[in-house]
Amino acid sequence: MLKSSRDVKIGISLGDPCGIGPEITAKALADPAIGSAASFTVIGASKSLQAFSSSSHIRLIKIPETQSLTFQPGRWSRDSGRAALSSLNASVELLKFREISALVTAPVSKEAVHLHESSFRGHTEFLAEAFGVKDVGMMFVGEILKAIIVTRHMALKDVSRAVTRENVSSTIRLADRALKDLFGIKTPVIGVCGLNPHAGENGLMGREEIETIIPAIEQACSSGIDAHGPFPADTIFSKDIDRKCDVIVAMYHDQGLIPIKTLSLKRLVNLTIGLPFIRTSPAHGTAFDIAGKNLADPTSMKEAIKLAVQLAGRGRPPCLPS
Repeated sequence: MLKSSRDVKIGISLGDPCGIGPEITAKALADPAIGSAASFTVIGASKSLQAFSSSSHIRLIKIPETQSLTFQPGRWSRDSGRAALSSLNASVELLKFREISALVTAPVSKEAVHLHESSFRGHTEFLAEAFGVKDVGMMFVGEILKAIIVTRHMALKDVSRAVTRENVSSTIRLADRALKDLFGIKTPVIGVCGLNPHAGENGLMGREEIETIIPAIEQACSSGIDAHGPFPADTIFSKDIDRKCDVIVAMYHDQGLIPIKTLSLKRLVNLTIGLPFIRTSPAHGTAFDIAGKNLADPTSMKEAIKLAVQLAGRGRPPCLPS
């Protein structure tokens, strides 16, 4: 049962106006159990906000510079990328002035935003830079399992170089603190994937485990974190194993996201840890193929809003220094 609190102020950026963001947000907030759970501010292009015009209890933030832009449902464009980026920038200002205490982000097209912001890799990196935060993590919260990834939005050919001892250690620490601070797990058990098949087979299939991942796990254990591994990624996500881990640390995007999305895509939430506020999002993309057809399932957006309300209601952002 979602506890209602008008003192919790949640911002929702609508993402790409040509995708399903406005639709799933409207459907989610139309659920009385969710719409009444907090004070909501919806941020987006004027045309994207039309679905909320009858919602007097929801504050609407229109982006003036998007007034002259044109959008076609199902087709991202330079205009839709500009609108998505403008909505994000407006959300950052609301957070900095503490007009909202948490942010839920609807999906954007990275290609479209990239046309206006060449360094844009995704919400996680954008928000970390906006708030001057170095160590952030993408934790995926499912019904039966949580996962976090060491490397995020990068080409597979670059992953090995990015799986450094520092990055693995930082991710393990972030996961441990988030589980303690946010989810009330006093002694989290953290399972760590290897990078290579069979976790490297003692160096036969790669040395990243020996030279990087194992030292990072040992460093975490020496600081009191209950971390284990490296485990072969093709077995650690099985149901027989996941019950023994509170979170699984994967080395790269698809290694972690394919199994956890297979297990619980509809109810999966992306939670950014390490920021000075709560940020969540549905764990799916813009779905341009069904945009504008009233076919989008709002379940993941509902779960993202619910998690933001629950965590923001506790008053302390995840993984901040004490």
